[in-house]
Amino acid sequence: MASRSDAYKAAGVDIDAANDFIGRIKGMVGSTFTKGVVTDIGGFGGLFKLDLTQMKEPVLVAGADGVGTKLKLAFAVDKHDTIGIDLVAMSVNDILVQGAKPLFFLDYFATGKLESGVAEEVIAGVVEGCKISECALLGGETAEMPGFYADGEYDLSGFCVGIVDNTKIVDGSTITIGDSIIGLESSGIHSNGYSLVRKIFDESGLKADDLLPGTDEKLGEALLKPTRIYVDAVRSLSRDIEIKGMVHVTGGGFYDNLPRVMPKQVTADINFGSWEVLPVFNWLKEQGNLSWPEMLQIFNTGIGYILVVAKDREEDVLNRLTGMKINSWKIGEITARDGDSEQVNVKF
Repeated sequence: MASRSDAYKAAGVDIDAANDFIGRIKGMVGSTFTKGVVTDIGGFGGLFKLDLTQMKEPVLVAGADGVGTKLKLAFAVDKHDTIGIDLVAMSVNDILVQGAKPLFFLDYFATGKLESGVAEEVIAGVVEGCKISECALLGGETAEMPGFYADGEYDLSGFCVGIVDNTKIVDGSTITIGDSIIGLESSGIHSNGYSLVRKIFDESGLKADDLLPGTDEKLGEALLKPTRIYVDAVRSLSRDIEIKGMVHVTGGGFYDNLPRVMPKQVTADINFGSWEVLPVFNWLKEQGNLSWPEMLQIFNTGIGYILVVAKDREEDVLNRLTGMKINSWKIGEITARDGDSEQVNVKF
């Protein structure tokens, strides 16, 4: 007797395989649940009960992002276990900029044909990212769409919701002349600029298993290193220290991201050379024949997250980050803006 799902399976969608996949990841997903989660996975929507006892005026903060063409490298190298960390990081780091505590995360995984092993690796990364961020993987969507994606490829999107007290929203409005700019080390390229990264990689003639020149690290591993999640460190700092402004250094690099949190009347003077540039960025610059201004426009170049604090709190912030084993540097200061001049001035 024909199964009810045979017709759909003949069209390329295997409902039974999808249900089996959901069953296998249920335990992983459940391991991220915080006390606010009041539903299990598999429902039409995820329910989350807010604890507002510590907030006078709660505000929800939401973010959505993807991983971009970094996925293409994951396909080429056949490495899928960390790309989910990237997915979580891109959203939680974004809402963290405004002082929000991540509450829950939703993922969207779409592919032409569901390969359960690959999909499980991806979701395992999402789970790991949620654990690092201390937020629940509340739900998501797995879509099998035959003919829409090339064989062996998939796409990812992520959506995060967090919460912050209205009086503690960080919006950059108190940033003033003399404030210190602190840079927190990135883990690598993170998840931006990969259209150029892939072009440089392809033209280099090197393979993923070749060593990154000047290091003992494989090039593929360096290019796919997952995005660092800054939630724990930044939230720890913000309990005791006023952070006037924060920047997640993503697409647009230094030049486009810093102005997003700065008042119009000030400039960020950045001292290039005040932090350690990771080897992968030196390789990209040399191999791609790029200038440092071009690098800083496209990549984080070793600084994944930026804090703006009062000068008299600078040393305290740096010491505490060192105690948390996060490399950080004073990379510049806030100065007066000269008319309509560019708001980011990098001194080489």
